[in-house]
Amino acid sequence: MRYIYFLSILLLVACSSNSLNTPIPATSTALPTQTEMPAYRYLALGDSYTIGESVAVKDRWPDQLAKMLDAEGIRTDVAIIAHTGWTVDDLWQGIQADPPVVAYDMVTLLIGVNDQYRGYPVSGYREDFSFILERAVEYAGGDSGKVIVLSVPDWGFTPFAATRDTEPISRQIDEFNAVNREETKKAGARYVDVTVISRMALDDIDLIASDNLHPSGKMYTMWAESVLPIALEILEQ
Repeated sequence: MRYIYFLSILLLVACSSNSLNTPIPATSTALPTQTEMPAYRYLALGDSYTIGESVAVKDRWPDQLAKMLDAEGIRTDVAIIAHTGWTVDDLWQGIQADPPVVAYDMVTLLIGVNDQYRGYPVSGYREDFSFILERAVEYAGGDSGKVIVLSVPDWGFTPFAATRDTEPISRQIDEFNAVNREETKKAGARYVDVTVISRMALDDIDLIASDNLHPSGKMYTMWAESVLPIALEILEQ
């Protein structure tokens, strides 16, 4: 019995000694990889141009922009509130139906072509656009510098408008863009002119989607490339 007791003491001492000498795994101090880093949150507000009518999801300009940002080492998750045919007021109704619940790191806003198409007055557009721009700033955590407004494209330069008098269309588009540019500057947000790109469509049919009205993925690539430098400024701060 004494022998067994003595043997037990030896085993306990041996086990204790072994546990004390067992190396403890070191805690890693390496920086997380890109895939482990939290993604930036990006909210895109708009109409058919933002939801990408007649193109694949991967060809929508917000999705292309996110892919370009990813290539720069900036992981970005895109949320889109947009629908074909939406006016500024329709966009607000859509937002209220599914309101953002977090502050986004960047917000883009492209809205107004359907207000122009339906013959709404520019004065009314100014009031509505100013209101929706204020909401966009709120969704960017109150930082207007994180909001990018895109100009309204000119659909008068598409095959869809071939049988129409396109001069009034372009003139009205310019008037609407003068308003959204002024309101953007007043709010302290960023501005990107994609109208000039949309007016290249008559010389390059590949810039138009199969519906003869909306931009193709090729044109959306040009839009995303135009927005990219400003997006990098915002997200690299």
